[in-house]
Amino acid sequence: MMKRYIPQLDYLKSLFILLMILFHLVYISDTYPYLKRVVYTFHVPIFLILSGYLSGTDKSVKQFSVSLWWLFFPYSIMELGYVLAGTVLPVREQMGDLSIANIFRRIFIDPAGPYWYLHTLLLCRIVHYFIGNLFKERVGNLALLILIGLGFWGVSQGLGLMWLPHSMFFLIGVAISLFKLDFLKLFSPSPLSGAVAVILCCYPDNIGGFSLPGVVIVYSVISLLLWIYPLLPAAVARFSLFIGRNTLCLLLFSPIFTMASRFYLPYFMFDPTGICFALFTLVFAVAGCLAITWCMDKLNISPWFFGQKRMLKSCL
Repeated sequence: MMKRYIPQLDYLKSLFILLMILFHLVYISDTYPYLKRVVYTFHVPIFLILSGYLSGTDKSVKQFSVSLWWLFFPYSIMELGYVLAGTVLPVREQMGDLSIANIFRRIFIDPAGPYWYLHTLLLCRIVHYFIGNLFKERVGNLALLILIGLGFWGVSQGLGLMWLPHSMFFLIGVAISLFKLDFLKLFSPSPLSGAVAVILCCYPDNIGGFSLPGVVIVYSVISLLLWIYPLLPAAVARFSLFIGRNTLCLLLFSPIFTMASRFYLPYFMFDPTGICFALFTLVFAVAGCLAITWCMDKLNISPWFFGQKRMLKSCL
């Protein structure tokens, strides 16, 4: 059964995709290393919780395979492009050679750049779908959740294909959906959550990884942002929903612009805080990603790349 549309989820996704772009700017992550650690404590986990919550097992094997393919195909093309670009452009991550073995490793085992998220998402969805369908009529919800968790553990620890804490946050989203919990009531909106998150983030031992303080920080950030959402001006809220519905495009194409930002960074050295550079690049990257997607729609490339006639989505 298809879940009802919850606009707040697109709103959350919009904020975290912008944070992802921002902290993939090397200059910003180097200028604010502690802030980067704080942001990474909650922004990736929340993305994974949302992905787990929205992941379903009600599709046929054929439908699921098709949806998986149209996530894997653009991921693999952009990962290949990232590796190729990384051998030419000065990037921090070592790409290795351009051998078939190394390209295979990057796409299937150890992706480079921000595309590791799609790699993890693909693996989590596969494990969730097949274990969910195999056992959902045979065991209760709690046992099923444990079995899915064991599947994630096997892929993470046994095969070494993803980081276990990431899959645990995906599992939290699966649990919310499996037990049919109301997302907006579970993460009760409250301004006090902001104070909790700030206090916990002041202590380095609380940030990063799958820990109790880390989970509390994640919960608190969601709660705070849900409290803020109804306070937003209507135009800002609509724009956030638009960005949230197009996060895949931003994730796929934003590395083009974060890499390009190295060439104009010297022109922003007048601002040692990096704020002007960050704001310009965010606008540049978002506009560029949306423009690429729009052009692909207009040129009829989207059906071949995304499996959809029109990839750029409106607010509703």
